[in-house]
Amino acid sequence: MDVEQIRDAYSSVAALYIELFGTRQQVHPDDLAFIGRHLSIRPGAVLDLGCGPGHLTDYLRSLGVDATGIDMVPEFVAHARAAHPHGRYRLGSMRSLDVEDRSIAGILAWFSLIHLPPRDLDEALAEFRRVTAPAGTLVVGFFDGDEVAAFDHKVATAYRWPVDELSARLTRAGFSEVERLHPPSDGTHRPYAAIAAVTDGR
Repeated sequence: MDVEQIRDAYSSVAALYIELFGTRQQVHPDDLAFIGRHLSIRPGAVLDLGCGPGHLTDYLRSLGVDATGIDMVPEFVAHARAAHPHGRYRLGSMRSLDVEDRSIAGILAWFSLIHLPPRDLDEALAEFRRVTAPAGTLVVGFFDGDEVAAFDHKVATAYRWPVDELSARLTRAGFSEVERLHPPSDGTHRPYAAIAAVTDGR
């Protein structure tokens, strides 16, 4: 599926998605702690890319982070602005960020890379690296699997990644892993993981 098809697929289920996933109370406390621990540790702007309903952007702002949510789905951005009127949300694509080189202290990409075909991941990570400041932080959440493989996500085709493979892709893009979150599968949810990584000092 191309970007427009994925956008339209999320637009068509936006109300249900917001109901199921649209508040921080619906996020596991360990996930919130991981996100907060790595993205509230230094001053500067943070981008929540693929912010969806905006609840994680709002969570970061509650920690004093200068966070902006960006999403390509108009319904999500409209909801985020209404639900969190003191936040900043805008339409945009994570593949082409309208920000200056090395100007962003941190990026959150929480399950927003999952629909990228593996051949497109490196290009997206290169864009993340372009905008991330020296010693900046990237936090990525994704579905875990034994091999890189597509699966039938309820909205659009998505991809699983072995944690070590995704970490290697981050390294190739100029990020170095500092911590990973890899909860054991509970049998009711798809296995997932998260990686926090930092750029070098240049």
